[in-house]
Amino acid sequence: MVNETTTGGEAPPAGTLLLVDDESNILASLRRLFRPLGYTVHTAESGAAGLAILEREPVDLVISDMRMPQMDGAQFLEQVAQRWPQVVRILLTGYADITSTIAAINKGQIYGYFSKPWEDNEIKLAVQHALEQQRLRAERDRLLALTQRQNEELADLNANLEQRVVARTEELRQTNMFLELAHEQLQESYYTAIPVFANLVQLREGSGGGHGKRVAELAREIATHLGLEADDVRHIYFAGLLHDVGKLAWPDALLRIPAANLNAAQRKVVEKHPITGQAILMGLEPLHKTGLFIRHHHEYYNGKGYPDRLCSEQIPLGARILAVANDYDGLRSGTLLGDELSPLDARAFLLERRDKRYDGAVVDGCIAVLGARERGESMVRELRLEPEALRPGMTLSRDLLSHDGVLLLTKGYRLTEALVRKLNSFEREEDKNIMVHVLVEEEDDVSHHAAG
Repeated sequence: MVNETTTGGEAPPAGTLLLVDDESNILASLRRLFRPLGYTVHTAESGAAGLAILEREPVDLVISDMRMPQMDGAQFLEQVAQRWPQVVRILLTGYADITSTIAAINKGQIYGYFSKPWEDNEIKLAVQHALEQQRLRAERDRLLALTQRQNEELADLNANLEQRVVARTEELRQTNMFLELAHEQLQESYYTAIPVFANLVQLREGSGGGHGKRVAELAREIATHLGLEADDVRHIYFAGLLHDVGKLAWPDALLRIPAANLNAAQRKVVEKHPITGQAILMGLEPLHKTGLFIRHHHEYYNGKGYPDRLCSEQIPLGARILAVANDYDGLRSGTLLGDELSPLDARAFLLERRDKRYDGAVVDGCIAVLGARERGESMVRELRLEPEALRPGMTLSRDLLSHDGVLLLTKGYRLTEALVRKLNSFEREEDKNIMVHVLVEEEDDVSHHAAG
Protein backbone atom coordinates (compact mmCIF):
# COMPACT_ATOMS: atom_id res chain seq x y z
CA MET A 1 0.00 0.00 0.00
CA VAL A 2 1.23 3.46 -0.88
CA ASN A 3 -0.09 6.68 0.64
CA GLU A 4 0.99 9.59 -1.52
CA THR A 5 -0.11 13.20 -1.17
CA THR A 6 0.24 14.85 -4.55
CA THR A 7 -0.24 18.52 -3.81
CA GLY A 8 0.71 21.05 -6.44
CA GLY A 9 2.42 24.12 -4.88
CA GLU A 10 0.51 25.41 -1.85
CA ALA A 11 -2.94 24.28 -3.08
CA PRO A 12 -4.85 21.97 -0.69
CA PRO A 13 -5.59 18.40 -1.85
CA ALA A 14 -8.44 18.24 -4.35
CA GLY A 15 -9.73 15.01 -2.81
CA THR A 16 -8.60 11.58 -1.66
CA LEU A 17 -8.47 8.68 -4.13
CA LEU A 18 -8.06 4.95 -3.53
CA LEU A 19 -6.71 2.98 -6.50
CA VAL A 20 -7.16 -0.82 -6.37
CA ASP A 21 -5.57 -3.16 -8.93
CA ASP A 22 -3.54 -6.34 -8.67
CA GLU A 23 -1.17 -5.09 -11.39
CA SER A 24 1.49 -2.74 -10.01
CA ASN A 25 2.13 -1.16 -13.41
CA ILE A 26 -1.53 -0.10 -13.66
CA LEU A 27 -1.36 1.47 -10.20
CA ALA A 28 1.81 3.30 -11.20
CA SER A 29 0.17 4.64 -14.36
CA LEU A 30 -2.85 5.91 -12.43
CA ARG A 31 -0.59 7.54 -9.81
CA ARG A 32 1.32 9.36 -12.53
CA LEU A 33 -1.95 10.45 -14.15
CA PHE A 34 -3.35 12.04 -10.98
CA ARG A 35 -0.03 13.35 -9.54
CA PRO A 36 -0.30 16.87 -11.04
CA LEU A 37 -3.94 17.32 -10.02
CA GLY A 38 -3.57 17.79 -6.27
CA TYR A 39 -5.13 14.52 -5.06
CA THR A 40 -4.13 12.46 -2.03
CA VAL A 41 -3.64 8.96 -3.44
CA HIS A 42 -3.80 5.57 -1.67
CA THR A 43 -3.10 2.35 -3.57
CA ALA A 44 -3.90 -1.29 -2.85
CA GLU A 45 -3.16 -4.48 -4.80
CA SER A 46 -6.26 -6.39 -3.66
CA GLY A 47 -9.83 -5.84 -2.58
CA ALA A 48 -9.04 -6.88 0.99
CA ALA A 49 -6.19 -4.38 1.20
CA GLY A 50 -8.51 -1.68 -0.19
CA LEU A 51 -11.12 -2.39 2.50
CA ALA A 52 -8.44 -2.16 5.17
CA ILE A 53 -7.45 1.30 3.93
CA LEU A 54 -11.08 2.45 3.91
CA GLU A 55 -11.47 1.34 7.53
CA ARG A 56 -8.73 3.68 8.70
CA GLU A 57 -8.51 6.48 6.08
CA PRO A 58 -11.11 8.96 4.79
CA VAL A 59 -11.56 8.40 1.05
CA ASP A 60 -13.65 10.37 -1.45
CA LEU A 61 -13.43 8.16 -4.56
CA VAL A 62 -12.39 4.58 -5.41
CA ILE A 63 -11.15 3.34 -8.79
CA SER A 64 -11.08 -0.47 -8.87
CA ASP A 65 -10.06 -3.02 -11.47
CA MET A 66 -12.71 -5.62 -12.35
CA ARG A 67 -10.62 -8.78 -12.62
CA MET A 68 -8.66 -9.45 -9.42
CA PRO A 69 -7.95 -12.74 -7.61
CA GLN A 70 -9.89 -13.77 -4.48
CA MET A 71 -12.17 -10.70 -4.52
CA ASP A 72 -13.07 -9.21 -7.91
CA GLY A 73 -14.04 -5.59 -8.55
CA ALA A 74 -17.78 -6.24 -8.40
CA GLN A 75 -17.51 -7.89 -4.96
CA PHE A 76 -15.16 -5.19 -3.67
CA LEU A 77 -17.34 -2.27 -4.84
CA GLU A 78 -20.46 -3.97 -3.46
CA GLN A 79 -18.87 -3.95 0.01
CA VAL A 80 -17.77 -0.33 -0.43
CA ALA A 81 -21.34 0.65 -1.40
CA GLN A 82 -22.74 -1.09 1.70
CA ARG A 83 -20.19 0.19 4.24
CA TRP A 84 -19.17 3.57 2.79
CA PRO A 85 -22.06 4.68 0.55
CA GLN A 86 -20.73 8.25 0.37
CA VAL A 87 -17.57 7.10 -1.45
CA VAL A 88 -17.81 7.50 -5.25
CA ARG A 89 -17.10 4.23 -7.10
CA ILE A 90 -15.53 3.84 -10.58
CA LEU A 91 -14.79 0.50 -12.28
CA LEU A 92 -11.97 -0.41 -14.69
CA THR A 93 -12.67 -3.32 -17.05
CA GLY A 94 -9.90 -4.99 -18.97
CA TYR A 95 -11.90 -7.62 -20.84
CA ALA A 96 -15.20 -7.94 -22.66
CA ASP A 97 -17.30 -9.42 -19.88
CA ILE A 98 -20.59 -7.55 -20.04
CA THR A 99 -22.25 -9.84 -17.46
CA SER A 100 -19.66 -9.06 -14.78
CA THR A 101 -19.76 -5.36 -15.60
CA ILE A 102 -23.57 -5.27 -15.26
CA ALA A 103 -23.29 -7.09 -11.93
CA ALA A 104 -20.81 -4.48 -10.71
CA ILE A 105 -23.13 -1.67 -11.80
CA ASN A 106 -26.14 -3.21 -10.04
CA LYS A 107 -24.45 -4.40 -6.84
CA GLY A 108 -21.76 -1.76 -6.45
CA GLN A 109 -23.96 1.13 -7.64
CA ILE A 110 -20.97 2.53 -9.49
CA TYR A 111 -20.70 6.09 -10.78
CA GLY A 112 -19.12 5.00 -14.07
CA TYR A 113 -16.79 2.52 -15.73
CA PHE A 114 -13.86 2.70 -18.15
CA SER A 115 -12.28 0.09 -20.38
CA LYS A 116 -8.54 -0.59 -20.34
CA PRO A 117 -6.65 1.08 -21.84
CA TRP A 118 -8.47 4.20 -20.72
CA GLU A 119 -8.33 7.64 -22.30
CA ASP A 120 -6.51 9.91 -19.82
CA ASN A 121 -8.59 13.05 -20.30
CA GLU A 122 -11.90 11.18 -20.05
CA ILE A 123 -11.03 9.47 -16.75
CA LYS A 124 -9.58 12.70 -15.29
CA LEU A 125 -12.73 14.62 -16.23
CA ALA A 126 -14.94 11.87 -14.81
CA VAL A 127 -13.08 11.93 -11.47
CA GLN A 128 -13.21 15.73 -11.33
CA HIS A 129 -16.94 15.77 -12.14
CA ALA A 130 -17.71 13.00 -9.63
CA LEU A 131 -15.92 14.78 -6.79
CA GLU A 132 -17.61 18.06 -7.66
CA GLN A 133 -21.01 16.35 -7.54
CA GLN A 134 -20.05 14.83 -4.19
CA ARG A 135 -19.15 18.27 -2.83
CA LEU A 136 -22.42 19.73 -4.13
CA ARG A 137 -24.41 16.96 -2.44
CA ALA A 138 -22.56 17.59 0.83
CA GLU A 139 -23.32 21.31 0.56
CA ARG A 140 -26.97 20.54 -0.19
CA ASP A 141 -27.18 18.31 2.91
CA ARG A 142 -25.54 21.03 4.98
CA LEU A 143 -28.07 23.60 3.81
CA LEU A 144 -30.98 21.25 4.44
CA ALA A 145 -29.69 20.60 7.97
CA LEU A 146 -29.30 24.35 8.51
CA THR A 147 -32.89 24.94 7.36
CA GLN A 148 -34.17 22.24 9.71
CA ARG A 149 -32.20 23.73 12.61
CA GLN A 150 -33.56 27.20 11.87
CA ASN A 151 -37.10 25.86 11.80
CA GLU A 152 -36.57 24.27 15.21
CA GLU A 153 -35.18 27.53 16.57
CA LEU A 154 -38.21 29.36 15.21
CA ALA A 155 -40.53 27.11 17.23
CA ASP A 156 -38.67 28.11 20.42
CA LEU A 157 -38.88 31.85 19.93
CA ASN A 158 -40.33 33.85 22.82
CA ALA A 159 -43.85 35.19 22.44
CA ASN A 160 -42.41 38.69 22.88
CA LEU A 161 -40.73 38.25 19.47
CA GLU A 162 -44.08 38.02 17.73
CA GLN A 163 -43.20 40.57 15.06
CA ARG A 164 -39.97 38.75 14.25
CA VAL A 165 -41.84 35.45 14.14
CA VAL A 166 -44.38 36.83 11.67
CA ALA A 167 -41.65 38.10 9.34
CA ARG A 168 -39.68 34.89 9.59
CA THR A 169 -42.78 32.77 9.06
CA GLU A 170 -43.58 34.69 5.89
CA GLU A 171 -40.08 34.02 4.56
CA LEU A 172 -40.24 30.34 5.45
CA ARG A 173 -43.68 29.94 3.90
CA GLN A 174 -42.35 31.06 0.54
CA THR A 175 -39.33 28.78 0.89
CA ASN A 176 -41.49 25.81 1.89
CA MET A 177 -43.76 26.30 -1.11
CA PHE A 178 -40.77 25.99 -3.45
CA LEU A 179 -39.62 22.92 -1.54
CA GLU A 180 -43.06 21.34 -1.96
CA LEU A 181 -42.98 22.05 -5.68
CA ALA A 182 -39.53 20.47 -5.87
CA HIS A 183 -40.79 17.46 -3.91
CA GLU A 184 -43.67 16.86 -6.34
CA GLN A 185 -41.31 17.23 -9.30
CA LEU A 186 -37.98 16.02 -7.99
CA GLN A 187 -36.47 15.95 -11.45
CA GLU A 188 -37.19 19.61 -12.10
CA SER A 189 -34.37 20.61 -9.72
CA TYR A 190 -31.92 19.05 -12.16
CA TYR A 191 -33.57 20.40 -15.31
CA THR A 192 -32.59 23.98 -14.43
CA ALA A 193 -29.04 23.04 -15.50
CA ILE A 194 -30.19 22.27 -19.05
CA PRO A 195 -30.44 25.90 -20.32
CA VAL A 196 -26.87 26.49 -19.09
CA PHE A 197 -25.53 23.50 -21.03
CA ALA A 198 -27.65 24.40 -24.07
CA ASN A 199 -26.31 27.96 -24.10
CA LEU A 200 -22.73 26.69 -24.00
CA VAL A 201 -23.42 24.42 -26.96
CA GLN A 202 -25.07 27.25 -28.89
CA LEU A 203 -22.05 29.51 -28.32
CA ARG A 204 -19.84 26.89 -30.02
CA GLU A 205 -22.19 26.61 -33.01
CA GLY A 206 -21.08 30.01 -34.34
CA SER A 207 -22.77 30.83 -37.64
CA GLY A 208 -24.89 27.68 -37.29
CA GLY A 209 -26.35 28.90 -34.01
CA GLY A 210 -29.79 27.59 -33.15
CA HIS A 211 -29.17 24.05 -34.42
CA GLY A 212 -29.80 22.48 -31.01
CA LYS A 213 -33.04 24.41 -30.50
CA ARG A 214 -34.31 23.52 -33.97
CA VAL A 215 -33.48 19.86 -33.51
CA ALA A 216 -35.13 19.80 -30.07
CA GLU A 217 -38.33 21.38 -31.35
CA LEU A 218 -38.60 19.07 -34.37
CA ALA A 219 -37.80 15.98 -32.28
CA ARG A 220 -40.43 16.98 -29.71
CA GLU A 221 -43.07 17.41 -32.45
CA ILE A 222 -42.20 14.02 -33.97
CA ALA A 223 -42.39 12.32 -30.57
CA THR A 224 -45.76 13.95 -29.86
CA HIS A 225 -47.04 12.93 -33.30
CA LEU A 226 -46.01 9.33 -32.59
CA GLY A 227 -47.94 9.36 -29.29
CA LEU A 228 -45.07 9.01 -26.82
CA GLU A 229 -45.59 9.57 -23.09
CA ALA A 230 -45.03 13.10 -21.80
CA ASP A 231 -41.92 12.12 -19.83
CA ASP A 232 -40.29 10.57 -22.92
CA VAL A 233 -41.20 13.62 -25.00
CA ARG A 234 -39.53 15.85 -22.43
CA HIS A 235 -36.31 13.79 -22.37
CA ILE A 236 -36.24 13.77 -26.19
CA TYR A 237 -36.52 17.57 -26.15
CA PHE A 238 -33.69 17.84 -23.61
CA ALA A 239 -31.57 15.44 -25.66
CA GLY A 240 -32.17 17.61 -28.73
CA LEU A 241 -30.92 20.69 -26.88
CA LEU A 242 -27.84 18.89 -25.55
CA HIS A 243 -27.04 16.31 -28.25
CA ASP A 244 -23.85 18.17 -29.23
CA VAL A 245 -22.63 18.89 -25.69
CA GLY A 246 -19.82 16.37 -26.27
CA LYS A 247 -18.39 18.70 -28.93
CA LEU A 248 -17.55 21.49 -26.46
CA ALA A 249 -13.88 20.49 -26.32
CA TRP A 250 -13.45 20.34 -30.11
CA PRO A 251 -11.25 22.84 -31.92
CA ASP A 252 -13.15 25.43 -33.98
CA ALA A 253 -11.75 24.06 -37.25
CA LEU A 254 -13.28 20.63 -36.65
CA LEU A 255 -16.69 22.14 -35.91
CA ARG A 256 -16.75 23.73 -39.37
CA ILE A 257 -16.07 20.55 -41.35
CA PRO A 258 -19.23 18.88 -42.77
CA ALA A 259 -19.66 15.27 -41.65
CA ALA A 260 -19.28 14.02 -45.23
CA ASN A 261 -15.83 15.64 -45.57
CA LEU A 262 -14.14 14.22 -42.46
CA ASN A 263 -10.92 12.25 -42.84
CA ALA A 264 -10.27 9.04 -40.89
CA ALA A 265 -8.52 10.74 -37.94
CA GLN A 266 -11.18 13.43 -37.65
CA ARG A 267 -13.96 10.86 -37.87
CA LYS A 268 -12.41 8.94 -34.96
CA VAL A 269 -12.61 12.08 -32.80
CA VAL A 270 -16.15 12.85 -33.97
CA GLU A 271 -17.43 9.37 -33.16
CA LYS A 272 -16.52 9.84 -29.48
CA HIS A 273 -18.76 12.86 -28.90
CA PRO A 274 -21.99 10.90 -28.15
CA ILE A 275 -20.15 8.95 -25.44
CA THR A 276 -18.68 12.16 -24.01
CA GLY A 277 -22.11 13.79 -24.06
CA GLN A 278 -23.61 10.95 -22.04
CA ALA A 279 -20.68 11.04 -19.59
CA ILE A 280 -21.20 14.76 -18.94
CA LEU A 281 -24.75 14.01 -17.74
CA MET A 282 -23.77 10.85 -15.82
CA GLY A 283 -23.80 12.56 -12.43
CA LEU A 284 -27.36 13.91 -12.92
CA GLU A 285 -29.47 10.84 -12.23
CA PRO A 286 -32.82 12.26 -13.51
CA LEU A 287 -31.11 12.96 -16.86
CA HIS A 288 -29.86 9.40 -17.44
CA LYS A 289 -32.55 8.81 -20.07
CA THR A 290 -31.55 12.06 -21.80
CA GLY A 291 -27.94 10.86 -21.78
CA LEU A 292 -28.97 7.50 -23.27
CA PHE A 293 -30.70 9.22 -26.19
CA ILE A 294 -27.61 11.39 -26.75
CA ARG A 295 -25.28 8.37 -26.75
CA HIS A 296 -27.24 6.57 -29.47
CA HIS A 297 -28.43 9.40 -31.75
CA HIS A 298 -25.81 8.48 -34.39
CA GLU A 299 -26.72 4.78 -34.52
CA TYR A 300 -28.11 3.59 -37.85
CA TYR A 301 -31.22 1.46 -38.14
CA ASN A 302 -29.19 -1.09 -40.14
CA GLY A 303 -26.49 -1.32 -37.45
CA LYS A 304 -23.77 0.63 -39.28
CA GLY A 305 -23.77 3.73 -37.09
CA TYR A 306 -21.79 4.56 -33.94
CA PRO A 307 -20.71 4.31 -31.14
CA ASP A 308 -22.17 0.87 -30.27
CA ARG A 309 -23.34 -0.44 -33.68
CA LEU A 310 -26.87 -1.01 -32.41
CA CYS A 311 -29.60 -1.78 -34.92
CA SER A 312 -33.39 -1.47 -35.32
CA GLU A 313 -35.29 -1.86 -32.02
CA GLN A 314 -32.04 -2.07 -30.01
CA ILE A 315 -31.74 1.69 -30.51
CA PRO A 316 -33.92 3.60 -28.01
CA LEU A 317 -36.88 5.18 -29.78
CA GLY A 318 -35.90 8.61 -28.46
CA ALA A 319 -32.49 8.26 -30.12
CA ARG A 320 -34.10 7.15 -33.41
CA ILE A 321 -36.29 10.27 -33.35
CA LEU A 322 -33.33 12.48 -32.49
CA ALA A 323 -31.30 11.00 -35.39
CA VAL A 324 -33.92 11.98 -37.96
CA ALA A 325 -34.45 15.49 -36.53
CA ASN A 326 -30.69 16.10 -36.26
CA ASP A 327 -29.93 14.98 -39.80
CA TYR A 328 -32.85 16.91 -41.31
CA ASP A 329 -31.55 20.14 -39.78
CA GLY A 330 -28.00 19.22 -40.83
CA LEU A 331 -29.17 18.71 -44.40
CA ARG A 332 -30.98 22.06 -44.42
CA SER A 333 -28.06 23.98 -42.85
CA GLY A 334 -25.29 22.26 -44.85
CA THR A 335 -23.46 20.78 -41.84
CA LEU A 336 -24.12 17.19 -42.92
CA LEU A 337 -23.20 17.17 -46.63
CA GLY A 338 -21.55 20.56 -47.09
CA ASP A 339 -24.35 21.94 -49.27
CA GLU A 340 -27.65 23.32 -48.00
CA LEU A 341 -30.51 21.20 -49.30
CA SER A 342 -34.01 22.47 -50.00
CA PRO A 343 -36.83 21.15 -47.78
CA LEU A 344 -37.92 18.85 -50.63
CA ASP A 345 -34.41 17.46 -51.22
CA ALA A 346 -33.83 17.01 -47.48
CA ARG A 347 -37.03 14.96 -47.20
CA ALA A 348 -36.01 12.91 -50.23
CA PHE A 349 -32.68 12.16 -48.51
CA LEU A 350 -34.51 10.83 -45.45
CA LEU A 351 -36.98 8.78 -47.52
CA GLU A 352 -34.19 7.18 -49.61
CA ARG A 353 -32.63 5.89 -46.37
CA ARG A 354 -35.89 4.76 -44.78
CA ASP A 355 -35.40 1.47 -42.81
CA LYS A 356 -31.68 1.63 -43.62
CA ARG A 357 -30.12 4.58 -41.87
CA TYR A 358 -33.34 5.67 -40.18
CA ASP A 359 -36.39 4.04 -38.60
CA GLY A 360 -39.05 4.17 -41.34
CA ALA A 361 -41.87 4.97 -38.90
CA VAL A 362 -39.90 7.93 -37.51
CA VAL A 363 -39.14 9.21 -41.01
CA ASP A 364 -42.88 9.04 -41.80
CA GLY A 365 -43.63 10.93 -38.59
CA CYS A 366 -41.06 13.60 -39.48
CA ILE A 367 -42.52 14.05 -42.98
CA ALA A 368 -46.01 14.38 -41.47
CA VAL A 369 -44.82 17.00 -38.95
CA LEU A 370 -43.02 19.00 -41.64
CA GLY A 371 -46.14 18.90 -43.81
CA ALA A 372 -48.29 20.08 -40.90
CA ARG A 373 -45.86 22.94 -40.29
CA GLU A 374 -46.19 24.07 -43.92
CA ARG A 375 -49.98 23.92 -43.71
CA GLY A 376 -49.96 25.84 -40.44
CA GLU A 377 -51.52 22.94 -38.56
CA SER A 378 -48.76 22.88 -35.97
CA MET A 379 -49.73 26.30 -34.63
CA VAL A 380 -50.42 25.82 -30.95
CA ARG A 381 -53.90 26.79 -29.81
CA GLU A 382 -53.48 27.99 -26.27
CA LEU A 383 -55.06 29.98 -23.48
CA ARG A 384 -53.24 32.51 -21.32
CA LEU A 385 -54.68 32.12 -17.84
CA GLU A 386 -54.23 33.50 -14.37
CA PRO A 387 -53.74 30.82 -11.68
CA GLU A 388 -57.30 31.20 -10.39
CA ALA A 389 -58.65 30.11 -13.82
CA LEU A 390 -56.51 26.94 -14.00
CA ARG A 391 -58.08 23.48 -13.70
CA PRO A 392 -56.52 20.08 -12.91
CA GLY A 393 -55.74 18.17 -16.09
CA MET A 394 -54.72 21.21 -18.14
CA THR A 395 -51.42 20.88 -20.03
CA LEU A 396 -48.79 23.62 -20.23
CA SER A 397 -48.16 24.85 -23.78
CA ARG A 398 -45.01 26.77 -22.75
CA ASP A 399 -42.35 26.55 -20.06
CA LEU A 400 -43.42 28.35 -16.86
CA LEU A 401 -40.74 30.66 -15.46
CA SER A 402 -40.68 32.71 -12.27
CA HIS A 403 -40.19 36.47 -12.45
CA ASP A 404 -36.51 35.80 -11.75
CA GLY A 405 -36.23 33.47 -14.74
CA VAL A 406 -36.16 30.22 -12.74
CA LEU A 407 -37.77 27.26 -14.54
CA LEU A 408 -40.76 26.12 -12.44
CA LEU A 409 -42.60 23.77 -14.83
CA THR A 410 -41.76 22.54 -18.32
CA LYS A 411 -43.90 22.62 -21.44
CA GLY A 412 -46.15 19.54 -21.63
CA TYR A 413 -46.57 19.22 -17.83
CA ARG A 414 -50.11 18.19 -16.80
CA LEU A 415 -51.45 20.19 -13.86
CA THR A 416 -52.74 18.50 -10.72
CA GLU A 417 -55.19 19.88 -8.15
CA ALA A 418 -52.40 20.33 -5.59
CA LEU A 419 -50.19 22.17 -8.06
CA VAL A 420 -53.01 24.54 -9.06
CA ARG A 421 -53.43 25.43 -5.37
CA LYS A 422 -49.72 26.06 -4.99
CA LEU A 423 -49.55 28.30 -8.06
CA ASN A 424 -52.39 30.39 -6.66
CA SER A 425 -50.64 30.59 -3.30
CA PHE A 426 -47.34 31.48 -4.98
CA GLU A 427 -48.98 34.37 -6.86
CA ARG A 428 -50.42 35.73 -3.61
CA GLU A 429 -47.09 35.46 -1.79
CA GLU A 430 -45.13 37.08 -4.61
CA ASP A 431 -47.77 39.80 -5.00
CA LYS A 432 -47.14 39.72 -8.77
CA ASN A 433 -49.38 38.48 -11.53
CA ILE A 434 -48.52 35.11 -13.08
CA MET A 435 -49.78 34.14 -16.53
CA VAL A 436 -49.80 30.43 -17.41
CA HIS A 437 -50.10 29.22 -21.01
CA VAL A 438 -52.12 26.00 -21.43
CA LEU A 439 -53.28 24.03 -24.45
CA VAL A 440 -56.84 24.54 -25.68
CA GLU A 441 -58.74 21.29 -25.26
CA GLU A 442 -61.68 20.19 -27.37
CA GLU A 443 -64.90 21.91 -26.24
CA ASP A 444 -62.82 24.00 -23.85
CA ASP A 445 -65.08 26.78 -22.62
CA VAL A 446 -62.79 28.13 -19.92
CA SER A 447 -63.18 31.84 -19.43
CA HIS A 448 -59.73 33.39 -19.46
CA HIS A 449 -58.02 36.70 -18.94
CA ALA A 450 -55.93 38.02 -21.78
CA ALA A 451 -53.05 40.18 -20.65
CA GLY A 452 -53.19 43.75 -21.82
